[in-house]
Amino acid sequence: MREPDNIRDIAQIGVNWMGMIFWPRSSRYVADLSAANAIPCGIERVGVFVDQPNDHIVGIATKCHLNVVQLHGRESKESIADLRRQLPKGVRLMKAISISSAEDICKTADYADVADYLLFDTKCQTVGGSGRQFDWSLIDNYQGPLPFLLSGGIGPDDMEAVSQFHHPKMIGIDLNSRFESAPAYKNVEKLSAFIGGLRIKN
Repeated sequence: MREPDNIRDIAQIGVNWMGMIFWPRSSRYVADLSAANAIPCGIERVGVFVDQPNDHIVGIATKCHLNVVQLHGRESKESIADLRRQLPKGVRLMKAISISSAEDICKTADYADVADYLLFDTKCQTVGGSGRQFDWSLIDNYQGPLPFLLSGGIGPDDMEAVSQFHHPKMIGIDLNSRFESAPAYKNVEKLSAFIGGLRIKN
């Protein structure tokens, strides 16, 4: 999310978390930190970063009052542990794991002691936002302790598949590029219909 009016509209349809991308190479990059002020109380603020210096992440997390920092690069376990010590008290950490094979699931063990959540995304040439899905059955191999969000190309036509997918550690889904009218601008009608439909099914 980036545009204040769009943020306020989406906030009314019942989302629990909102993400803002603070990586300059993303088409969804949030340059104006004041946009975070449009996210109302009661919705978790998630900031997305990619291999950026810890002091930079801490500065944005503080200014934007982030609840969760999502790391979407090749951050090491040691770097994440150091970041945790620097972040304001209560800020949680999410590590994105790019998935294309069962071997990728094994990488989750590296972060079990330093992250609070995982995000399973599609492995691709870009850093997320590909609009493509990975084979969700690979997650059957996940036996780790951390809760996770399912991401990667989930779109309006995936309601049935999402409603039928179950894992004891899954706490939510990440909806992004396939619900956009333009980068960082979400289609309110599509998101509202999808979320409402999921609630009816579950």
